[in-house]
Amino acid sequence: MNRHAPLPLILRCLALLLALWAVSDAARAARPRQAESKRSAPRTLFDDFNYAGRGAMKQRGWIVRTAPGWPGVPGAAWREEGVSFHADPDARGNRILRMTSSTGGEGQSTTQTQICHRRKYLEGTYAARVRFTDAPVAGPDGDQVVQSFYTISPLKAPWDADYSELDFEYLPNGGWGIEGPTLYGTTWETFIPEPNWKKDNVFDTVRSSHGGWRTLVKQVAGGKVRYFVDGKLLAEHGGDYYPESLMSINFNLWFIRDGLLKAPVVRTYEEDIDWVFHEAKAVLSPAEVEARVSAMRRRGVRFRDTVPTPSPALTSPCDF
Repeated sequence: MNRHAPLPLILRCLALLLALWAVSDAARAARPRQAESKRSAPRTLFDDFNYAGRGAMKQRGWIVRTAPGWPGVPGAAWREEGVSFHADPDARGNRILRMTSSTGGEGQSTTQTQICHRRKYLEGTYAARVRFTDAPVAGPDGDQVVQSFYTISPLKAPWDADYSELDFEYLPNGGWGIEGPTLYGTTWETFIPEPNWKKDNVFDTVRSSHGGWRTLVKQVAGGKVRYFVDGKLLAEHGGDYYPESLMSINFNLWFIRDGLLKAPVVRTYEEDIDWVFHEAKAVLSPAEVEARVSAMRRRGVRFRDTVPTPSPALTSPCDF
């Protein structure tokens, strides 16, 4: 019996083994890269509000507030009809969401408006392009009205230590002790609701008109919250005010208690929203946000939501 295989056969077997080893090694090397690619895929919310009506928007995770209560004028109604969609007069083919609120000087004659997206957001970059207004579209001017873009978690109890809230708020007629048009950037630790009002927050302001289209950006990372308006830094907050709890994304248009004109004529105010954007776990400059939004629009992306929902999903109240 021949104990030795022919040399060509041995070489062929050796070559086959080397080839199999190379393929296996390449596969092992690829797996970490594939996993890394999955981990690094952006977790993004983008909505350009290209809707025909509120029903389609609700199917994308939005809530239009109807629940009564704070903030605003006691007795005011939060109405779905305050949300409508319109062709953008400045951009052919684009549509905008409009919030409309009105008052006749008393709670029973006051309507307010709010929209909320699911509670699943914390660190990362938030942005929106909004049109603030300096005067009502109907009726006399002078009511203390609040036009906002903010993120918020529920207040589980008065002075809740886990509470989180980050606000852009524009007050064209002043309010909260400041006269004249004022834009606030406010970060909250907690508060006690009315009638035993007490708050723990920090804020910065710009005391000038901000009527017109504005791009608002918040960066939430590394223990700091930074607020930008049209690329300029408005505020930077941190420490105890850094958010701790998952938040919803919100816009609302409401009136400050005791800030209404004493006139029975109905006044109507508007705030428009072109788009909203969030990228989780990423710190993006205002210019980078604009670039991402422009790129999605060029590709025809109207809506994207790849931000994971907690399991189990959290309740998302749209009531303050």
